[in-house]
Amino acid sequence: MTLRPTLALLLALVLPAAHAQAQAPAVQGEEGHKASTLPLKSTDTQADAAQLSARFLTRFHYDAKPLDDVMSAKIYKAYFDMLDGEKVFFTQADMARFEPLKTKLDDAIWNKDLSGPFSVFNLYVQRAIDRMNYARKLLKQGFDLTKDESYAYDRKHATWPADQTALDDLWRKRTKNDWLRLKLAGKSDDDIRKTLDKRYAGYIDRVKQLDGEDAFQTFMNAYAETTDPHTDYLGPRAAQNFDIAMKLSLEGIGAVLQARDEYTQIREVVPGGPADKSGKVHVGDRIVAIGQGTDGAMTDVIGWRLDDVVDKIRGKKDTTVRLEILPADVGLDGKHELVTLVRKKVSIEEQAAKKKVIEVKDGDVSRKIGIIDLPTFYSDFGARREGDKNFKSATRDVAKLLGELKAEGVQGVVVDLRNNGGGSLAEANELTGLFIDQGPVVQVRDARGQVEVQGDDEPGLAWSGPMAVLVNRGSASASEIFSAAIQDYGRGLIVGEPTFGKGTVQNLVDLDRFAQGDSEKPQYGELKMTIAEFFRINGGSTQLKGVTPDILFPKNGDEKDFGESTYDNALPWTQIQPAPYSAVADLKAYLPQLTGKHDARVAKSPAWQLMLDELAQYKKMREQTTISLNLAQRQAERKRQDAIQADFRARHKAIDGTDGDLSDEPVLDDGLNANERSLKSELKQEKEAKNAKDPELQETAHILFDAIGLIKANPKLAAEVLPYGGKFSTTAAVTPPEKAVTQPH
Repeated sequence: MTLRPTLALLLALVLPAAHAQAQAPAVQGEEGHKASTLPLKSTDTQADAAQLSARFLTRFHYDAKPLDDVMSAKIYKAYFDMLDGEKVFFTQADMARFEPLKTKLDDAIWNKDLSGPFSVFNLYVQRAIDRMNYARKLLKQGFDLTKDESYAYDRKHATWPADQTALDDLWRKRTKNDWLRLKLAGKSDDDIRKTLDKRYAGYIDRVKQLDGEDAFQTFMNAYAETTDPHTDYLGPRAAQNFDIAMKLSLEGIGAVLQARDEYTQIREVVPGGPADKSGKVHVGDRIVAIGQGTDGAMTDVIGWRLDDVVDKIRGKKDTTVRLEILPADVGLDGKHELVTLVRKKVSIEEQAAKKKVIEVKDGDVSRKIGIIDLPTFYSDFGARREGDKNFKSATRDVAKLLGELKAEGVQGVVVDLRNNGGGSLAEANELTGLFIDQGPVVQVRDARGQVEVQGDDEPGLAWSGPMAVLVNRGSASASEIFSAAIQDYGRGLIVGEPTFGKGTVQNLVDLDRFAQGDSEKPQYGELKMTIAEFFRINGGSTQLKGVTPDILFPKNGDEKDFGESTYDNALPWTQIQPAPYSAVADLKAYLPQLTGKHDARVAKSPAWQLMLDELAQYKKMREQTTISLNLAQRQAERKRQDAIQADFRARHKAIDGTDGDLSDEPVLDDGLNANERSLKSELKQEKEAKNAKDPELQETAHILFDAIGLIKANPKLAAEVLPYGGKFSTTAAVTPPEKAVTQPH
């Protein structure tokens, strides 16, 4: 969870740590988009920001540790893991060269001398370019595909190559594997050379665009995440994107962009946005130049980094931007078109709460089950702080959707929190209030050991009927607060996989508040710092352990690599005294019956059995860490995998109620990276994935269907398991308008 300044516990966000990507950060200014000038050097502003961050982390962090030689060694390891986690760029000789830095990175920050970490980054850039050039040379001579050798592609626990010879051999195998993947997909040698040479050349171009801001962002995240897994440094642009993700809106043209070759391409046009309303911007169009205002000079953006193009397109509401576009349906020499757009506030509805109704039938009985899909606990903090009555809020949106579901006559509601990584603690608290009458929701303990109980003090509910919450390993933080409270109150069933296990609170500190000078442009960035830990109302913690569902679904096999327990510096599990609360129902009374019905049903479900088979195959593939580089062996393995996948596709078609020729289906592995495929094929695959059957959601709806049946059939049981007097109602309790719509706190 993260708090917006002040440093007091006002608003808390609950988000898993966003790991730094050395290839991703922003380039500033008009110059240097094509290539940065090496060696990169730190600025005085960055040195100030580093020292200021250290002051906060060593004094106000929940588990504050001194920035000393011990911490320096941890930062050292984290920094190299971020730059070269697979150990494919640096050699042991390089590591020996940088060994003295292991105990000097603390001095670098305190003394505002970042030359050491920047020298590491400069070598990383040099090594990355060298490796790509070496791979391009290998393409010219080709490979012996009859040789019996293998490539160990999982290098998380590998050591750095001993010397240049070992590094060259590693890259020979990496490049040979890339070649083999395309060969197995039916590509000719000439096509393989062209595809891979273009891929490696593009990587070189992107690496050359890395600048000092990238180096600083990566190093600072190495420090921040060493303190705990969910503390992060956000540069000015990362902070802006974080804010957009929380409020689900921005000021721009309403288009989703992606980088493809040298161009920035329109991937999606947001309905109702300026681009959509113009009728002149279409999916697949390529942006070649951008001009500000009605007569500002056009700036060529071919070859620019995506975030720099986005930076020029975004702008203040009601201002004008001009785009020179190469339409999707013309070649590279086609006629360009000029489109003038006025920027507006654009809502990112893809991440907003949504609803649908599933009609579950069993014999002669049919019931409507409402589904609330909530991808994140979002909130527009700024608009809320300024008193905007229509501020964006997950709670407000869900309350509205619940009203619509009641009007549609649903008898139960499933809240789908799968892969919901968290968001605002205030939203988690208030959203819980839609399903309970009054009472505590979460306990928050600060670094001083003081515990604050937060809860719902508004009478009434938006939904008092039967409910279930669907979770998985990707359900974290705010999702765990909501799920834990629903479980502790006995308010509904928790169904799915054990959750992520993140039980800490982060405070978002705007470092520019402490900047020297009068610059209006963000300089220092923000620090997302852990300052507290939250606990369930029963006194337990979701930290490390997460929330264990009442009815368990099969695990997907990622728990060894994904989740709080996979971090070596995660806080331990603890517990405190329970908050004063009373459970409103006892669901344990009918869990055995529900579990029995669930087990019997999924044993006969083709969709469920297909899901289990796909999970088993996925786990089997994940356990492999090496792959043969012999063409004959790979072809034999490919035939086996193709047969397995063909069977899966045929079963999917049968379950989905469709049939047809499978010959048009994509091969198991086409050897291409995502941006090397056509946009049309990518969008088609995404659409098919969205429309595919969801056996977990269907089964959760059926479990709730069963629960409703048990309650209706047994009035005595209903008195025990239904909240607030045991009255079963398809329309739920009367809800005060202010609670259902605004949830003020």
